Amino acid sequence: MSNDVFEALPAVDADAMIRLRARLAAQASEAELIDVAYRTVDSPVGKLLLAATDVGLVRVAFAVEGHDLVLERLADTVSPRVLHYPRRLDTVARELDEYFAGARREFDLRLDFQLAKGFRREVLRHLPEIEYGHTASYSVVAVASGSPGAVRAVGTACAKNPLPLVVPCHRVVRSDGSLGQYAGGPELKAILLDLEAGR
Repeated sequence: MSNDVFEALPAVDADAMIRLRARLAAQASEAELIDVAYRTVDSPVGKLLLAATDVGLVRVAFAVEGHDLVLERLADTVSPRVLHYPRRLDTVARELDEYFAGARREFDLRLDFQLAKGFRREVLRHLPEIEYGHTASYSVVAVASGSPGAVRAVGTACAKNPLPLVVPCHRVVRSDGSLGQYAGGPELKAILLDLEAGR
């Protein structure tokens, strides 16, 4: 294309595009065309991707997980009707801000556990029982989940937790007190435990 053609095109107003996208998202929501709404938020542990269905929060992802990849997986596993619609996640963003500021110890959010099946879902349901500022071993969580011998399965459930931070898998450690793995990396797990221990 020649420069003359580009010069003939009207300049794109960035603010107008933002308004247009917001209007599109609002109309799609009113028409119930959004199955998965998402937004990103800045946090002390980096940019977080938040995604929710009509049931509740379905995914929290760290930047290291690759937000575009996470959105593709949501489109494949939940619904292809995924749209950036921040308003649906305002409460989640506010509660995360409060958590990082030390003003919130428990989340009061509707959760959608559809990305965790079977025993993994059972484990995730028990993780909020670990109090803020405390830890529990994988073996203790296995007992609480009704399968004392399933220590490795608890580790897998924590590693594949689709709702880290909100469902506190960072509070699960090895029996010897070492941290173990974490979706955001062991350094991030240590930061979260230090944050909670300092409050």
